[in-house]
Amino acid sequence: MIVIKYLYIGIDDTDSPDGMCTTYLASQIINEFKDNAIELVDYPRLIRLNPFARFKTRGNGGVSLKILNNEKADLAREIVLNEVEKLSMFDCDNTNPGVIFYDGEITEEMENYAFRAIYEFITIEEAEKFGKSVGCEIHKFKKGRGIIGSIAAISLPLSDYTYELLAYRSADNYGTKRQIDYESVYMMDKETFPDTFENIDYSENYIAIEPKTPCPVLYGIRSNNVDSLHTAKNIVKVGEPIVDWCIFKTNQHTDMHIQKADNISDMKQYGCYEVIGEVKNVPKIIDGGHMFFFIFDESGEIECGAYEPTKNFRKIVSNLRPGDIIKVFGGIGEQNTFNIEKFQMLKLNDIEYQNPICECGKRMTSAGKNKGFKCKKCGKKITSDKKVPIKITRNLKNSQFYETPVSARRHLSKPICRMNLI
Repeated sequence: MIVIKYLYIGIDDTDSPDGMCTTYLASQIINEFKDNAIELVDYPRLIRLNPFARFKTRGNGGVSLKILNNEKADLAREIVLNEVEKLSMFDCDNTNPGVIFYDGEITEEMENYAFRAIYEFITIEEAEKFGKSVGCEIHKFKKGRGIIGSIAAISLPLSDYTYELLAYRSADNYGTKRQIDYESVYMMDKETFPDTFENIDYSENYIAIEPKTPCPVLYGIRSNNVDSLHTAKNIVKVGEPIVDWCIFKTNQHTDMHIQKADNISDMKQYGCYEVIGEVKNVPKIIDGGHMFFFIFDESGEIECGAYEPTKNFRKIVSNLRPGDIIKVFGGIGEQNTFNIEKFQMLKLNDIEYQNPICECGKRMTSAGKNKGFKCKKCGKKITSDKKVPIKITRNLKNSQFYETPVSARRHLSKPICRMNLI
């Protein structure tokens, strides 16, 4: 019986706010592999980590590659390390690359580590100790923070996944306006949605496939399947050279970062959760355009925030009222506020208590504390001080999901168009 052995390669923290992208570095490694007849097993993987981690890269994602562990494995190691040394943004203080090589089976404890990297915060020291304990070959550059994501990138199981096609521009064009024909992007979205998604934010007329940083990526298209990506690429027109492109298998838009919390008090800072609570107060906007309100359950309460970049989502949130039962999805940031990514309306409070209507048709007013009601029109009085329940019309619907716009959506947040896929 022939036993096939694999070499797993993890890379992270090679970029900076001023440029580079770990996916581009991976694409250059893949090109070198092709030139040396080193074949990938499956698509390269782009694994996004905890979006609320205190220290993170620009996109907070590591890349992993899987190849046969054969006579070319040492050459593969050499290519990877050479490309990381050549292309990483070492001038940036916060760029601390890490590379992992692993030639064993992915174990349950490695999978558990990967989920920790998505759910929690892991230190460099913890990652290094764990990597050595399972037999990883570790390469740290500078502080080597990238080993945290590198180990997670090779270890994470993907029961739900998406694909992203990334097209790369010439180095001569880095930092300049991207020459993308926006009309062709609208056409692409019309012809390929919902197989592709997150292409355009129609509410803001925002082209979401176009990065806003000076990195090598010209555009990125996300999809549930590879065939739709090829179709989309053939539709999108650009006015500058595409020097390379690559398709990644990824945990983006899967809600993999979301943990189910039974109670509000179970949630911890920097974690991401779904939790059910009752709306305590009317949402209010403060200076800066951010909107806040509280939800509570029998265990406690937490402030929820819909921030200014979520734009029209705040109008939806403003329709909430005390007594509504909602399920919120998101994460807890620096200020211990729950940052809402989306919410589901579970039970509308559609009852409002009003003064009774007099026989003459006029709404009655209070006759004083514990003195009932009186009618200003005809003078009639009633001794009961109980208000009357009235069913009111709401702008929200039970069971409905409401989400932030594409322009403000995090990499891992699952859009409503994917909610019924898995």
